[in-house]
Amino acid sequence: MKPTLLILAAGMGSRYGSLKQIDQFGPSGETIIDYSIYDAIEAGFGKLVFVIRKNIEQEFRDVFVDKFAGRIDIEYAFQELDIVPEGIDVPDTRKKPWGTGHAVMVAAEKIQEPFAVINADDFYGGASFRLIADYLKTLDPNDISKQCMVGYKLSNTLSENGYVSRGICDTDTEGNLTGVTERTHITVEEGVIAYSEGDVKVKLKGEEVTSMNMFGLTPAAFPEFERMFSDFIESNIEQPKAEFYLPSVVNELVKNGSSQVKVLDTDDKWFGVTYREDKLVAIERIKELVAKNVYPSNLWKS
Repeated sequence: MKPTLLILAAGMGSRYGSLKQIDQFGPSGETIIDYSIYDAIEAGFGKLVFVIRKNIEQEFRDVFVDKFAGRIDIEYAFQELDIVPEGIDVPDTRKKPWGTGHAVMVAAEKIQEPFAVINADDFYGGASFRLIADYLKTLDPNDISKQCMVGYKLSNTLSENGYVSRGICDTDTEGNLTGVTERTHITVEEGVIAYSEGDVKVKLKGEEVTSMNMFGLTPAAFPEFERMFSDFIESNIEQPKAEFYLPSVVNELVKNGSSQVKVLDTDDKWFGVTYREDKLVAIERIKELVAKNVYPSNLWKS
């Protein structure tokens, strides 16, 4: 059974300032999503599911429908504010999506096979897609007990243009996730990596295993997403910026004993476009990969 790739593309990227999911980075106008999809096809994924919002559906279809015809199947799921448990009224103060956990949950009807989850605006690397695809191919779609994630070295995930937040992972002796600790305001200054804890800077080594929202899950986990989202929204319905995060769901699956989450270590260098200045960095990194023949200069040239 070929796994599915679930691409979270409903967020608008307020710090970046535009619809970065369809911005161009490659030498032939490729988006970052193009590189993820190219790597996914090479790794043996059989279907794509985009999670988007209705108001950007046409833009997405204009960019992607013809490009992938005959290469891989595509479906869409929609993340909207009114997709909440029955009896819940969404207040007018709520403007942004409910978060990455909610984005995964709304795709439940589109997925019947083990699947990987990625962010649309993040570059993960071909080796990472092969790692997660190979693991997902061993899983039973009806078994909640085994899930996975790709773990990146912290030093391979940092932005040169500002602070970032990262989920630092703890693992047991068998490489299974035991917990994720969110560290905020991580910066690199004069070669020193550190995060802020109040007014104190706490140094990090850079070798810490980091979650970049590249998780491998089975459909058996969807009921747990629904249950946890119901609990979340009851407590946070009046909080206009509260978000239901995917890593929090995975963390809870580990803590309550529902799942073991195997951490698949990668040496790939992640990069994204958190800040507009990151675009130039991303373009240069892709140019380097093309020069090394990791990717063709035109991904989809027949």
